[in-house]
Amino acid sequence: MGTSPWRKSTRSGGQGGQCVEARVNLGRFEVRDSKIAEGSPILAMSADEWRGFLRTVTR
Repeated sequence: MGTSPWRKSTRSGGQGGQCVEARVNLGRFEVRDSKIAEGSPILAMSADEWRGFLRTVTR
């Protein structure tokens, strides 16, 4: 499994602002702040951690 392109949150809209991007990189899920883009710290997590993260943020 390789690296997929960064995908911006569907809730970010076209105005920019506060949004996140996510991708899969070598089997791990990664999240970054899209305002900072390449300079953003990247949070990497396993598939189980990713599912837990999504459960938490969608409540």
